Amino acid sequence: MDRDGRRRNPYELTEDTPVYVISVAAQLSGLHPQTLRQYDRLGLVSPDRTAGRGRRYSARDIELLRQVQQLSQNEGINLAGIKRIIELENQVTALQQRVAELSAAVDGAAAQMRQREAQVEAQVHASYRRDLVRYEDVRHTSALVVWRPGRPSGE
Repeated sequence: MDRDGRRRNPYELTEDTPVYVISVAAQLSGLHPQTLRQYDRLGLVSPDRTAGRGRRYSARDIELLRQVQQLSQNEGINLAGIKRIIELENQVTALQQRVAELSAAVDGAAAQMRQREAQVEAQVHASYRRDLVRYEDVRHTSALVVWRPGRPSGE
């Protein structure tokens, strides 16, 4: 399963697939392998581990390493600040996913309510008595006249 909980083909490579050893990840990110180990210890970038405890980095991890480097070198943000930024970004992403889930649930509930409303309206309409008809006189009274078909009007 991937990070979204979906089942996937075990041979399919995604941006979350941990395939890069530390030396390759260091080269791809432009950082020293020791820097990657430091970031792992600090919890900035946590790669997956093999059975022998070796680190395996994904394409998403490499992108995160580049982002950490950019924030540190270009923006002058310390590592604790970067860690907090990453945590907040992850929290925002999780909340956006939750909002999308809740919006879909609300849309589904609203559709069910409209369907139920239509059913109830049809049932109520079907239950109307057809022998009562509102009669409006020219004087605009609210008298109600009962009409029964087939009977002479003088009775």
